[in-house]
Amino acid sequence: MGPVDLARLAPRLRRLRNIALILAIGAYLLSFFHRVAPAAIARDLAASFQTSAASLGVLAATYFYVYTVMQIPTGVLADTLGPRKILTLGGIVAGAGSLLFGLAPSFEIAVIGRTLVGLGVSVAFIAMLKLIAVWFEESRFATLTGAAMFIGNIGSVTAGAPLAWAAQAAGWRSVFVVVGVLSLAIGLLSWFYVRDHPVEASAGQRAGAVRVDRTAWLSGLGAVMKNPATWPGFFVNLGIAGSFFAFAGLWAVPYLTQVHGMTRGVASNHISVYFIGFAIGCAVIGRLSDGMGRRKPIMVAGAVLHALGWLVWIFGGPLPLAVTYGVCGVMGLVTASLTLSWACAKEVNPPLLSGMATSVVNVGVFLGPAILQPLVGRAMDSSWQGAMEGGARLYTAADYRTGLLLLAGFAALGAVSTLFVRETNCRNIWRGKPSSLK
Repeated sequence: MGPVDLARLAPRLRRLRNIALILAIGAYLLSFFHRVAPAAIARDLAASFQTSAASLGVLAATYFYVYTVMQIPTGVLADTLGPRKILTLGGIVAGAGSLLFGLAPSFEIAVIGRTLVGLGVSVAFIAMLKLIAVWFEESRFATLTGAAMFIGNIGSVTAGAPLAWAAQAAGWRSVFVVVGVLSLAIGLLSWFYVRDHPVEASAGQRAGAVRVDRTAWLSGLGAVMKNPATWPGFFVNLGIAGSFFAFAGLWAVPYLTQVHGMTRGVASNHISVYFIGFAIGCAVIGRLSDGMGRRKPIMVAGAVLHALGWLVWIFGGPLPLAVTYGVCGVMGLVTASLTLSWACAKEVNPPLLSGMATSVVNVGVFLGPAILQPLVGRAMDSSWQGAMEGGARLYTAADYRTGLLLLAGFAALGAVSTLFVRETNCRNIWRGKPSSLK
């Protein structure tokens, strides 16, 4: 059978690809939910497992540990196993992990559950991109990817105020049991409705997985990692995404309740504002960059503003709600400038290695929070005076300030790293020998 005309797919195939994309976006949305959910229920987790801030940081960061390790392998799995199998396996593993986390009788079991969640959801983004690339016209790739990222960020918004409300109404354990069932449903539906390629769906048979030359794959990865122009984007993400997700994904709610005197509901609303700003930024910053024909100025401006925002939390003291909401919204918006790091990585490496280039840079997005979430907790524990409330440790403004200084330091690292990003003028500027790609 010859190639399928994607612009003129039969109605049955159009329905099939739309269902597949909806399932992939659903899995991606749940991955965002799990990424930041610990912030809204940090106090519940601390009380349930009688844990310290450092241990709580480890519990939250296990997601990022697994996600970090899986970034590059997931790209290979998408090409070899195909999105159908990895979405199915991912949904089942994430669902089992969420159920285990929600029902965990001990801290150790909760860590195992969170680890399985990270493993399961780590495939969602790449599987979604693979489906868009294979099933939709090339001219729609950027539009669909941007729309999918915007929807994915809704998962972060639901992990703020809505999760805090649900946790109070039904208990945090019940919430994760329900989310686990949703993940299992997405996994099972993916097996029945997702097809890896239009040829497979139209012919009623498997199109066949692409064979990957292991030596060529390792050689290409080595070429990307040896390219010095690749690494500034990695450190931008390590610093900016690291500080952003470590704070918004765990420490923001306890900080705002204990230092700024907010209720948990109001503090969780701030997390939602953070990610609404981030979602809007993801939707507009790429278009702004393409319109300007520049990458670096937007990255530098966004990173510097993000770093300056930490000064408000460190030295501002109790502030009016209008100010704290505004800071969250602006910091979320400017943090989205880090999304240009993927474009820059792709544009300074061979086009054939664009997937590996973006994967390497994207490791920083998850390695940063994996380092910072427990590190901030350890810093807070070092100055904790022994106060307890409701079975959870109570920290002072000085305790939090120590942790915030670490976050600000990483944010500054990200800002400095943008100065070393190579300007590509929104086009591929790699120049090398063709033989190096063979």
